[in-house]
Amino acid sequence: MSEHETEPRAVAVGVLKGGFAKTTTAINLARELAHRNGSALVVDLDDNGHMTQNLGFAEAYEAETNHVHDVLLDDADPTEAVVNVVDGLDLFPAHQDLEDVQTQLKNAMGGSTRLNARVVEPLLGERYDYIVVDCPANQGKLNENALFATNNLMIPVRPETGYDSGIHNTVNRLVKEARQYFELDILAVVPSGLSQRLDQNRRDRALLEEINSMAIADSVVPEFCRLTDDDWTAIDEGSYDGPLPGIRYRSAIDDANAAGLPLRDYDAGCDQLSCYAELAGIVERGEILRGDGREEVAH
Repeated sequence: MSEHETEPRAVAVGVLKGGFAKTTTAINLARELAHRNGSALVVDLDDNGHMTQNLGFAEAYEAETNHVHDVLLDDADPTEAVVNVVDGLDLFPAHQDLEDVQTQLKNAMGGSTRLNARVVEPLLGERYDYIVVDCPANQGKLNENALFATNNLMIPVRPETGYDSGIHNTVNRLVKEARQYFELDILAVVPSGLSQRLDQNRRDRALLEEINSMAIADSVVPEFCRLTDDDWTAIDEGSYDGPLPGIRYRSAIDDANAAGLPLRDYDAGCDQLSCYAELAGIVERGEILRGDGREEVAH
């Protein structure tokens, strides 16, 4: 694919560990895709429903009628459950009884293909050019549905305890197992919430060293956090003059979550929007391009 080709695409945002900025990454990625392309849908498949509730749709999450069950198991129209978040960005909300849906999918014919058949296939390229799925942080039928429906995965990570096992478990227990049955590309590994100095042996540095030393780093580490051996040498010598890598901690990101808004709609001037714009570009192209630097943020 050339660097200018884009096409409708779905992507799952998932990692087998909680607290890694999965939901924050999913909502801000979807928001940038909507901003750049006119519309996008984000699907909340996480049973904790944080995205749905944070965005102000607790009524849908706690409703007596389980719309996720109706769509995935009874073939109801998914558009009847969709709500609008902000201009161009729609949400298919989670429901508090998603665990019940997961249990019933185990015994359903094609139980791993329902999200694709009932939501992604009928809507992608028709009503939306881009669909982002916020996955649960555990294995199961809902995660299988997300991966099968999208064939693409972004893995968010934070410099928290267990970040290394979170990455390895996701690759070994989710990605490798899925690839035995269908195609699944890792579009990006996305470090968020970084704040520490890189010239000291601290967790931020260890995380960046780990993802940048992966054999597949060139194809999965975005430009905004790609560091070469020369960069590390310059960091240790105090001569590194590039931008600080990764999505850096900003109070605006936390405040946006608390306010129930995507970052763009809370603080359009936040410097970290360029990172989410780069992630949106990766989804649009289906791959990382090298040498272009950070994405320009469209205002």
